[in-house]
Amino acid sequence: MKSPAILTALSLSLLAADAAAQEVIYTNFIRQFQTPTNVVWDASSEVSPADSRESDLAINPGGARFELWTVANTSPPTSRLLDTAYVGTYVPVATVTIRSEDPYIIPRTRVDRPFYVDIEVTGLLNGASDPAASKAVKLTRHMQSYGVGGTGINLDRTQASLVSQSFITTNGPQTITVPAMGTAVTGPGSKIRGEERFTIFSIEDSRIAPDGVTYVVPETQIASKLIQIWPMADGFITGISSNQLVRYQLPQLTLTLNDLYPSSTTYVQVYMGEPQLGTQGRIVPGSAITINDSVPVSRVLVIDDYDEVFDEDGRWTMELVTDTPFGVERLAYVSFDLDRTIKVNGSFVTIE
Repeated sequence: MKSPAILTALSLSLLAADAAAQEVIYTNFIRQFQTPTNVVWDASSEVSPADSRESDLAINPGGARFELWTVANTSPPTSRLLDTAYVGTYVPVATVTIRSEDPYIIPRTRVDRPFYVDIEVTGLLNGASDPAASKAVKLTRHMQSYGVGGTGINLDRTQASLVSQSFITTNGPQTITVPAMGTAVTGPGSKIRGEERFTIFSIEDSRIAPDGVTYVVPETQIASKLIQIWPMADGFITGISSNQLVRYQLPQLTLTLNDLYPSSTTYVQVYMGEPQLGTQGRIVPGSAITINDSVPVSRVLVIDDYDEVFDEDGRWTMELVTDTPFGVERLAYVSFDLDRTIKVNGSFVTIE
């Protein structure tokens, strides 16, 4: 049989791929895997956003899996699996959605922030004569580190480590909360970078078709989603030291910025007085950097000629601040005294 609605289930992911095309050109295609023959067929060479069409191959009693891929015209080209769907005679339907505080098109978060996995299963049966494959699905959780400085490009996901697995036997929605620092990706504390993947599989099954042929259907992926875990940023201000007395002209500053979050604005601000979290100061000219990328970024900035933000002498605090989807946070600070008063010592002599 053909399934006229099978590609409709993937349309939301197509919209996501189209939105990403504002910066990079993406080509989307769907690949069909026949079960259990393992015949692979590119269902379409190029798929438009919100597309819908019949499957090119008839779906036999063993079922079929569909994968939605997008390929970016980067150098070298990069591909990403956006969504999957499995169709069979009585295979349950499942969806996996991952949410975080970052609304980016591909789920991502920072290692110190929580995220949420929404799972919904429908179509499970519970009758005494119903086959075992119709009564449960398996949920697995995998993790994989990108390594030091890694970005996930050309990652071999077959090397991911299994963290846990369980069986779902009831229909309906459920949410898994992964707490801050609760990610299973291994790494040196706040500098962890990698991904976690949550996948739902059907149960292995065998069935006899009307023509008498026995189909052995292996465990098959029904739905899967991953979230990228990025490190916490850090930074340093050099060129001026704590409690330094600055006379006349402000010194040259060097800002060392490491692992800035892919969606962030980082800057230096100053205000009078001792350091106090949450204070809004004046932004130092030339210190602001906005990142709108898919991976963390590191930079070194040199700042000169910023005296204009200091309108009077006294005690000042300088802060390195980063603004991300998770809030505004201070990376570094230094407090110092500014005295630009010029004193002239001398005497007046009169001649009579």
